[in-house]
Amino acid sequence: MRTADFDFDLPEALIALRPLHPRPASRMLVAQGGHIVDSHVHQLGQFLRAGDVLVFNNTKVLAAYLQGVRVRCSADGTGRAQVGFNLIAQLGLNHWRALARPAKKLAIGDRVEFGPDLQAELTAKDGGEVELVFSKSGDELSAAIDAIGQMPLPPYIASRRPADEADRADYQTVFAKLPGAVAAPTASLHFDNDLLESLAAMGVEHADVTLHVGAGTFLPVKVEDIAAHKMHAEWGNIDEQAAATITQAHRDGRRVIPVGTTALRLIESAAKAKGIVEPWQGDTDIFIHPGHNFLASSGLMTNFHLPRSTLMMLVAALVGMEPLRNIYAHAIAQEYRFFSYGDSSLLLPD
Repeated sequence: MRTADFDFDLPEALIALRPLHPRPASRMLVAQGGHIVDSHVHQLGQFLRAGDVLVFNNTKVLAAYLQGVRVRCSADGTGRAQVGFNLIAQLGLNHWRALARPAKKLAIGDRVEFGPDLQAELTAKDGGEVELVFSKSGDELSAAIDAIGQMPLPPYIASRRPADEADRADYQTVFAKLPGAVAAPTASLHFDNDLLESLAAMGVEHADVTLHVGAGTFLPVKVEDIAAHKMHAEWGNIDEQAAATITQAHRDGRRVIPVGTTALRLIESAAKAKGIVEPWQGDTDIFIHPGHNFLASSGLMTNFHLPRSTLMMLVAALVGMEPLRNIYAHAIAQEYRFFSYGDSSLLLPD
């Protein structure tokens, strides 16, 4: 298949720059059995059954945009320059890969000051991509980044407005637990505690997994033949309890519905056979596109994605190409809000 098969024209006005409040107020397109229904997230329970298992990604987004001052000692004195970094991948307890701006002001060996309590040394540089070794590590570093950083909004929002204090809450799920993501699992942003409690009361179960979403989730597919695309890798973990909950649901004939493409990619990575998911930990670069044999997922709750993206290809693998085109044409015609802060869809293939 070709990347152009996943293209579509989106009116700029449909790109959501802020989320709705309360969170479940967002609209929800439900595609089931060839039919499309317009609903809202707060009505999710009408489309679920007792015993269904929702799979949530409990990763926590780091405030991963850092502004600092480059300090360079030279024969003619100390050079200082303002620089910014988007952290994109953690390489060690105190070691990160980042996108630097402006990168031309940086050289290997430079020291960067992010405040009186946090510094870093630039240890590698390749174009606009650099590596930073920080003066703190582990949980101490995560806390320091959270204190001084800004939320790393997706490019299609950041190019239209700067991140602000509201994004610290808006761009984080209510059940975020384990720091490490530099992008939110945005399908889960529609849930609040009231909705979670109402679903639990009707017998809907949940399993929590962790996939630290990387900036690669926004990378465009640059090849024409999608089979030639190299997927970015992200670190994930499925513990024994989550694996057992998912596997038992399949054994009982109950549905397992990941909330977001990140949760779906992770449980498909860990599936050993149809309906069998085992505890798993490591990096996954699974690329799900049409032709994929789903082993762990009965459906998907997800937002509306960028054209020509791997996320569109994943949805097509689940629902089929023609249903995908119908879903997106309907969403555009009905003026659903798109992308990270946009509306939701519930996809339940036959």
